[in-house]
Amino acid sequence: PPGDTAGCTFCHTSSEERCSTCHQRHQFNPVVARKSEQCKACHWGKDHRDWEAYDISIHGVVWQTNKWDPTQFDLSKKLSEADYVGPTCQYCHLRGGHHNVQRLSTVYTSMGMSNADRGAPLWKEKRDTWVSVCDDCHSPRFARENLQAMDEACKDAGLKYTETFRVAENLMLDGMGEPMPKDLAPDWSGQHIWSLKIGAYHDGPKYGGKKGESGEFRMSNCSDVERVCFESVGYWMTYILKGMAHGSWNDATYCDGSFGMDRWLVKAKAASEQARRFTALEKKAGINWVPAEFWRKGDYLDQLSGAKIVKEFPGKTIFDLCPDPGWLDT
Repeated sequence: PPGDTAGCTFCHTSSEERCSTCHQRHQFNPVVARKSEQCKACHWGKDHRDWEAYDISIHGVVWQTNKWDPTQFDLSKKLSEADYVGPTCQYCHLRGGHHNVQRLSTVYTSMGMSNADRGAPLWKEKRDTWVSVCDDCHSPRFARENLQAMDEACKDAGLKYTETFRVAENLMLDGMGEPMPKDLAPDWSGQHIWSLKIGAYHDGPKYGGKKGESGEFRMSNCSDVERVCFESVGYWMTYILKGMAHGSWNDATYCDGSFGMDRWLVKAKAASEQARRFTALEKKAGINWVPAEFWRKGDYLDQLSGAKIVKEFPGKTIFDLCPDPGWLDT
């Protein structure tokens, strides 16, 4: 449905590959593309909080208060080392005018949602490059200390994320994750796999899929405890990464960052406890709970690809129908 997909499709289609997305079609001026606000149309919001993290950081405040002064920010010049009084988005991510934005991003894949060993040799080159950008204005020691602080914050968030998922996992394995995947409308891929079954993290048929198959995150038409888990990792864990990466300490802590993960962990535990109490009472009273029909239909989910695949291609998923590399791009 348009309300569900507008924010996704606007950015994740041709906008990603057009020069005019950053340079603006009717101006096509490098000066425009060098302003931090140019990134704002796409890079903001709950699950990719780049703009907000930058805007309220010390660097963002320097930009907002000095951007009108050409002696502080001469945007007519090409990007080069230390030519601004403070970094814009472009200064760090498009360093020297390079157009591969991810070239100078850190190693926190999946917007910080992946639990990975940040100190592994695989990431050393990128981490050293990250420090080399900061030391245009700061000492290398200062840059490495901030990178370490980000590592520790994300490691702490990963522990909370793992514990939150474990609560939901145990509830589902005990058959108390109301409703269970089989009782729901198919996800967008045409599968009935537990939405938190992420590949090898939760493998095997007891999670609703074959070995190696992944579920798809559901933001709606799922149990409260699953939604809470998604928001914990998809929103609050991302706030922590983005806040620490951009120097926005409020985002990392108060603004639904670390404190948000604390609250959502308690919500998941409370929802699990309530489900277990209800199950015990129903068993004692001889009540056989049957999920309401709206779960099987899903609000508006009949308009999405999953329902169409189940109806027109029984036994298939979108991955069977579009197996070639790069199919999602088209």
